[in-house]
Amino acid sequence: MTRKASLHFIDSCSRQRAELARVGFALGHHCEVYGDLSELAVHPPREGIIIARDTAEEGGVGMILDRLGRLGIWLPLIAVDVQPRPGRIVEAIKAGSLDYLALPLDPERFTRCLMRIEKEAEQFGAARRRMIEARDRISTLSSREREVLDWLAEGSSNKAIARELDISPRTVEIHRANMMTKLGARHAAEAVRLKLEAKLEPKMRA
Repeated sequence: MTRKASLHFIDSCSRQRAELARVGFALGHHCEVYGDLSELAVHPPREGIIIARDTAEEGGVGMILDRLGRLGIWLPLIAVDVQPRPGRIVEAIKAGSLDYLALPLDPERFTRCLMRIEKEAEQFGAARRRMIEARDRISTLSSREREVLDWLAEGSSNKAIARELDISPRTVEIHRANMMTKLGARHAAEAVRLKLEAKLEPKMRA
């Protein structure tokens, strides 16, 4: 790496925190450790990489990334756990984790991971911020307005949406106008862009 990273380790186990920090220090990085997100929130980091334990019973990586977004922290995150199951890895990556490493950390793989993420960090932060902001806007939509947005993102016309939802084209127009107002979108393409940035699964009826 061209410069050493600031690493922020989140793990409720004090022994594991110490081991994570030991590996980080041995590789020449600056390391901070936190027992949970509340500790990290006291002095929110503005640079570096977050390495967080993926604990399913505590909400996992998805919950961590959501809370980091609420704190205005857009740093890249690496999930870690002992013998991670494939399902947990997939869920973490879908939630926004840039990688998932097994514990104990393998120094060589950890270094390769940090080198790759260092190049992606700025783009990740910007994309993560856009995603959270888009999700916040979309969360204000009613169920019907959300359905209209989903079908619009599929390229459907008002008439086609009316057929899918079994309502009149005029009613679709009303829902679409309300949806656009809530999203602050000036045209359909902008609404669709927000939908794509939010990375949400569609709620269209089968």
